[in-house]
Amino acid sequence: MRINGTVKYISLAGGFWGIIGFDGQEYRPVNLPKRYQKEGLEVHFSVKEVDEMSIFMWGTTVRILS
Repeated sequence: MRINGTVKYISLAGGFWGIIGFDGQEYRPVNLPKRYQKEGLEVHFSVKEVDEMSIFMWGTTVRILS
C-alpha cells in the first residue's frame, strides 16, 4: 500500500510520530526513521499494515517498506 501525507508529532500517551494522509487517513508507523521525524514533512512511503497491540489508540499501524 502507498501512503502520501504529512508527518505529525501526536502528544497522546507519551507521544509518538504519525502520518496524516493527504486523504485524511491517520497512520502510525512502527519504524519511522529519525531523519523523517520532522513536524510538517511531506512523505511518500510504501507500507504494510501490521496487526500489533499498542497503547496508542490512533491511526492504522503500519510498517514502512520503502
